Amino acid sequence: MGHKSYVPNMISGASQADIGVLVISARKGEFETGYEKGGQTREHVQLAKTLGVSKLLVVVNKMDDPTVNWSKDRYDEIESKMTPFLKSSGYNVKKDVQFLPISGLIGSNLMTRVDKNVCSWWNGPCLFETLDAVEVPLRDPKGPFRMPIIDKFKDMGTVVMGKVESGSVSEGDSLLVMPNKAQVKVLAIYIDEDKVRCAGPGENLRIRLSGIEEDDILSGFVLCSVVRPIASVSEFVAQLQILELLDNAIFTAGYKAVLHIHAVVEECEIVELMQQIDPKTKKPMKKKVLFVKNGAVVVCRIQVNNVICIEKFSDFAQLGRFTLRTEGKTVAVGKVTDVSSSPSA
Repeated sequence: MGHKSYVPNMISGASQADIGVLVISARKGEFETGYEKGGQTREHVQLAKTLGVSKLLVVVNKMDDPTVNWSKDRYDEIESKMTPFLKSSGYNVKKDVQFLPISGLIGSNLMTRVDKNVCSWWNGPCLFETLDAVEVPLRDPKGPFRMPIIDKFKDMGTVVMGKVESGSVSEGDSLLVMPNKAQVKVLAIYIDEDKVRCAGPGENLRIRLSGIEEDDILSGFVLCSVVRPIASVSEFVAQLQILELLDNAIFTAGYKAVLHIHAVVEECEIVELMQQIDPKTKKPMKKKVLFVKNGAVVVCRIQVNNVICIEKFSDFAQLGRFTLRTEGKTVAVGKVTDVSSSPSA
């Protein structure tokens, strides 16, 4: 569940993950609260999908609670209510979602399978077995280097932290920090506490750089290859799905929100609604669109206050999907379709 103010932290964490574990309470009333309109469970699922968490383990927790008592009916009820919602959020439930019952409090079905005396009907694996068996999506080790910077600090030079989304990096490499086009050199690479000579995609790294001061780096800047740098833009075109606008809000040109894309958090404005997409046919509708309501899919032009580093979703999914939030609530999810207004593209 979690507290509303933690959602931005959840966004930055999820943007670094490939697999999500969604913990749901089986206790009477608690599942319903998280799942109903405006509940955190719904928001977390939609965010996870947008942020590139391609596989979900839905863990039904508190199965030992007196109101549940490892009831198969309650477990089945939660699974049947969650499934259509997961589908509508874009998950292929058969392929990419797995449900399993646990009790975190007493450690049942976490490291070892739950005892048949406790839960006679569960024949599946425990949580650790399931995690070990999940196939992590492949990233391209030969692609152009991309590492969004989530944090930086001083330690015998400037050290940046982030997850490699594409390409590989070696000690001694010359790279660019975008959008400020700073030429840097890789002095050292660390995975956890270990110093390594090189690292590939999917790794969470700390990289010591020369050629840039720590003060000249902001979270959301991207360390990238010199030959094929990332696009830096203040305006882009995107396809958006409106989830749930605040009461009385109308989504139209002039709408303002906070954009979250990889490690970037920026205020933005919708400057033009270009076309509405028919959700059934996935094709653009003919009529001119002036405003849209909840559930609509729309192509629009978005402007940000500062130059940001993004990619087209079709080129680098991890750097091209985003959420729009207003007053602490996610109102839309989207993907970047065009960044050509930038001089570097």
